[in-house]
Amino acid sequence: MTVNDIPIISFFQRVLDPLIIMGTLYLATLYYGEPFSGYSLVLMILAFFISTSVYQHVDPYRTWRSGRMLAYARDTVFGWCLTIAVLYFLGSASGLKYFYDERVLLAWFIATPVTILVSHLAVRKATGSRDRSREVRSIVVVGINDVGIKFAKVCERHPNLFMEVCGFFEDRNDERRPSGVGHPVLGGMADVCHYVRQHNIKMIFISQPISAQPRIRKLIDELKDTTASVYFLPDVYVFDLMQARFDTVGGMPVIAISETPFMGFNSVIKRGSDILIGSIILLLLAPLMVAIAIAVKLTSPGPIIFRQRRYGLYGEEIYVYKFRSMTVTEDGPNVVQAQKNDQRVTRIGGFLRRTSLDELPQFINVLQGRMSLVGPRPHAVAHNEQYRKLIKGYMLRHKVRPGITGWAQVNGLRGETATLDKMEARIQYDLDYLRNWSLWLDLWIIVKTVKVVLTRENAH
Repeated sequence: MTVNDIPIISFFQRVLDPLIIMGTLYLATLYYGEPFSGYSLVLMILAFFISTSVYQHVDPYRTWRSGRMLAYARDTVFGWCLTIAVLYFLGSASGLKYFYDERVLLAWFIATPVTILVSHLAVRKATGSRDRSREVRSIVVVGINDVGIKFAKVCERHPNLFMEVCGFFEDRNDERRPSGVGHPVLGGMADVCHYVRQHNIKMIFISQPISAQPRIRKLIDELKDTTASVYFLPDVYVFDLMQARFDTVGGMPVIAISETPFMGFNSVIKRGSDILIGSIILLLLAPLMVAIAIAVKLTSPGPIIFRQRRYGLYGEEIYVYKFRSMTVTEDGPNVVQAQKNDQRVTRIGGFLRRTSLDELPQFINVLQGRMSLVGPRPHAVAHNEQYRKLIKGYMLRHKVRPGITGWAQVNGLRGETATLDKMEARIQYDLDYLRNWSLWLDLWIIVKTVKVVLTRENAH
């Protein structure tokens, strides 16, 4: 989710609102018995593009986020009136307005903003009645100054931001701190990273002067061992940026320097493609999976499905499913990676691993929402704890769901990573994926995965 919106609001803004605008025109045409002609289609297309542009500038969600519902309703109606005004001007100038039934246009003009407002208010009520602890994000502010204090107060005044300030971090003593903090001081800058890991803090806002640049650089490096999103209030320096973007919280400017690419509409696209493609693949491969399950059971003692703890989204532990391909089911503090000619691999296990058929149960993980089709491959918890201490930025790969396949795997880094250099190279590909994600990149990785699997590269 973004700083400004919960995902469902972004979905309404970018998808459902344009569909409502077009849908009410179609229903009004049907209600009055008018044929849905090519002229109606032209009006629908024009309304789609014009309303999208108008609402982007009017931005009624600005007042939605601040909880001013009357102002939000005003902005919504005003944006729709501007859209109608532009359409009327175009229709008059081109003569197209004479091809439409006035009853249809009047019904459409009235029904559209009413439908939008009712839909949004229904969502607001639904999200307000849910367990808010699932939506509220814990945050800390690094630096006690006028900007940081004001930001904390903004979060308190606007509960619809779904942000809870846990406290401040500041190196200066009590005598040198401004008054009116209103939240506990949790420690100095050296304590931030430990506190964030221990309390699973979701977001960190840094409010420091330019003179603190070396300390900020050091803090940013340390925070790469966490999955927290990091923002500046308001100064920016040149860092190793991850999905950097400008944003606002209650009208105050912030800049994301370490963020997930899957926010708002992107999260809808990513999850929707996972469900659609994953469901199709599972249906097509169901007979093969049944045959593999029988073969695993008949050829070696032990369970059919091997479950291993991995780190998922935001570093939270999940269980990843695989067809058992070895005689052991290691899931402790010491997990030995599979190697070439590994004696632990069962008779059928070698074939399953070479063809990646042992990974097929992970499509169930995808439908459960624990994994994605494409993303950084999940490592065993023991390996995570080992490499997060050795590789800078290792934990940033957990800002997205782990994938069945990934950018590193289709670039020759599939299978065993016997040296630290190989693991570092894999992590760099994972971070490049986060920086450059797009739906087309996901589709390209899926296509390349098929080639890699068929050629059986680096699998054992």
